[in-house]
Amino acid sequence: MTSSYPLATSTWDDKELDAIQSVIDKDIFTMGDSVKQFEEDFAKFLNKKHCVMVSSGSTANLIATAALFYTKNPMLKRGDEVIVPAVSWSTTYFPLQQYGLKLKFVDIDLETLNYDLAAFASAISSDTKMIMVVNLLGNPNDFDAINKLIVDKDIFILEDNCESMGAEYKGKQAGTFGVMGTFSTFFSHHMATMEGGFVTTDDEELYHILLSMRAHGWTRNLPKENRVSNKNDDWFTESFRFVLPGYNVRPVEMSGAIGVEQLKKLPSFLKQRRENAKLFVELFDNHPDFIIQKDIDNSSWFGFSLIIKPTSKLKRTDVIKKLQENNIDCRPIVTGNFTRNEVMKFFDYEIHQELKNADYLHDNGLFVGNSQVCLEKEIKFLGEVLS
Repeated sequence: MTSSYPLATSTWDDKELDAIQSVIDKDIFTMGDSVKQFEEDFAKFLNKKHCVMVSSGSTANLIATAALFYTKNPMLKRGDEVIVPAVSWSTTYFPLQQYGLKLKFVDIDLETLNYDLAAFASAISSDTKMIMVVNLLGNPNDFDAINKLIVDKDIFILEDNCESMGAEYKGKQAGTFGVMGTFSTFFSHHMATMEGGFVTTDDEELYHILLSMRAHGWTRNLPKENRVSNKNDDWFTESFRFVLPGYNVRPVEMSGAIGVEQLKKLPSFLKQRRENAKLFVELFDNHPDFIIQKDIDNSSWFGFSLIIKPTSKLKRTDVIKKLQENNIDCRPIVTGNFTRNEVMKFFDYEIHQELKNADYLHDNGLFVGNSQVCLEKEIKFLGEVLS
């Protein structure tokens, strides 16, 4: 019998250590050839034209949001209405707030943990400019339903896929359904580069804006022919020429080198996560005490959610205590209902109708980990502990 069930496990072996050593041997640690290779490899994996690697999934959301303000015909302006789900990670929302957008919070579905589609449909208004689509805990959204609701409207999708790398909807990679999609390669995610993230897009103008925004808003990393500036051939004057109010969210070269090796392993990681999920679903489907996440199509199973049913006599505090006593790691389901955080006093926002499901999840939900290794013993142990 297992003695512990961690939230996440390391995905590294000698391949990643050798990749780090290769960077040390080159003695060039800032963003370089390895990052470029990882970007190209990841774009191929996603079947997208462009990928821009950054320092984290959070900064991916930051520059993706920023880029929408700096197209020649700005796709967003301050005060525009953006629909967001009530449950996601904090840095889904923070860039939107920082760029002066008005957030309309919409309830989630207790089974999928993504948008409650009825609430979503009624939230769309003539003021809505963008939909922030978040694929939660590995589960892709129902993009057919979402696109049907916004067809013929001047509304576009930005997709936060930081928890759902490798998820698919009707054979297409999650993170590729919007004008841009964001990804994370943090330790506990589907592949790990220490810290890291991506923005992907097929739009060349957005791609060039992202390249500039990633590194100081300068022109140095732009191709000669680009959609942001008239770049000249004088390397000296182009070295410190700033055209956009950017950031420094570049990844380090080690993260790129590690990512090249991690991406080779990603298909096997995803396969094992899905095998683990089969066992979890087998043990907890139709459980008398818990609602578990319903896979919309082909989830990549970031973790396994457990929401206490209204008919159950269990209390979450008692469940958490029982898990802790048995060395089973658990966490809240992302932020729970994000609007219940004190930081909301800084937001321009409205709550659409009720957030009753997000509130219920907030008070009665938790999740346990999944990873790229076989968790048969751990999941069976979880089942016994919660029996």
